Amino acid sequence: MVDKTKILVVDDSAFARSSITKTLAADNTIEVVGQARNGVEAVEMTKSLKPNVVTLDVTMPKMDGIAALEQIMRDCPTPVVMLSALTAEGADVTIKALEIGAVDFFLKPSIVSPAGTGEVSDELVRKIKTAAKVKVVRQLKKAEPVRSPGVKLPAVQKRATRLDKVIVIASSTGGPQALCQVIPAIPGNIPAVIFVVQHMPPGFTKSLANRLNQLSELDIIEAQDGMSVSPGMVLLAPGDYHVTVDQDGKIILNQEPHECGVRPSANVTMESIAKVYGRSCLGVVLTGMGNDGTRGAALIKAFGGKVIAEDESTCSVYGMPASVIEAGLVDQVIPLPKIAPEIIKLSNEKPSKAKSKLSAKG
Repeated sequence: MVDKTKILVVDDSAFARSSITKTLAADNTIEVVGQARNGVEAVEMTKSLKPNVVTLDVTMPKMDGIAALEQIMRDCPTPVVMLSALTAEGADVTIKALEIGAVDFFLKPSIVSPAGTGEVSDELVRKIKTAAKVKVVRQLKKAEPVRSPGVKLPAVQKRATRLDKVIVIASSTGGPQALCQVIPAIPGNIPAVIFVVQHMPPGFTKSLANRLNQLSELDIIEAQDGMSVSPGMVLLAPGDYHVTVDQDGKIILNQEPHECGVRPSANVTMESIAKVYGRSCLGVVLTGMGNDGTRGAALIKAFGGKVIAEDESTCSVYGMPASVIEAGLVDQVIPLPKIAPEIIKLSNEKPSKAKSKLSAKG
């Protein structure tokens, strides 16, 4: 008999607790072992019941979800899936929770709505099961971006004018926390533009871009249709849009069908970048579930670019990196703290004698 995944449901609304419990209990591999009404009960019950996953609301009496999450991560590290509101404030709080250590989030209105669909229920169950497999480490303080060893960040006095690399970073589950480690460790005068494809719904990608911008010397914004790119920019794919570039390097957003079940998709962006910039491309595949990025990495390699993947030892979910590694498409497999130094190193390499479109434009 297979052990069931034990869940603690935390929400101050009795209706929400009932809706979530009913949805999860419909899966015979999941058992809801407790329900908590506030953050204080959440911490106490996490310690006593030792669930595999906690679903955690944000706004609650006595102790809110963020304070409860910080205490859970400190005292009894457990995978947590946040229940998020469809508001700008809800998105900002969700990004904060993911930075602290929450594994993932789910849009609360969709699961408590009487019109909730089977597809919505399936997504919640999938996220719960993925979270149960995540390695969670004890945190003694709120997670903060860490400067990668050996990386010096001099004050940016002059932006690079030459664009020698175009980098595409792919990430999903566990990605926001990983990005908060990688992006701030890259100097603002890097001679590269960085595209980030993080699987997130609309609104949340803007909050993530704003948070990364607060932490970094780089200019980090959501990609916009028709925008031209320049060195030192980080362009985050907006939720529900694929990001591509035309032959002049201008950004084109589209809502063509989902790829690998997601939109934005790293495959779409990587393939577009590879076709335009060839050997000047660098693909970086971070933590995440599924195989988005594998097909895109194949085209980057075919056009002479390079691909690096995050090592299993630092991944929250070893899905996307494992897929690209197993396909034999990576040049290097490295742990998270060493990814920023490698990006810097590769971006500052002298352009190949065989001119790419980038070096020709430079």
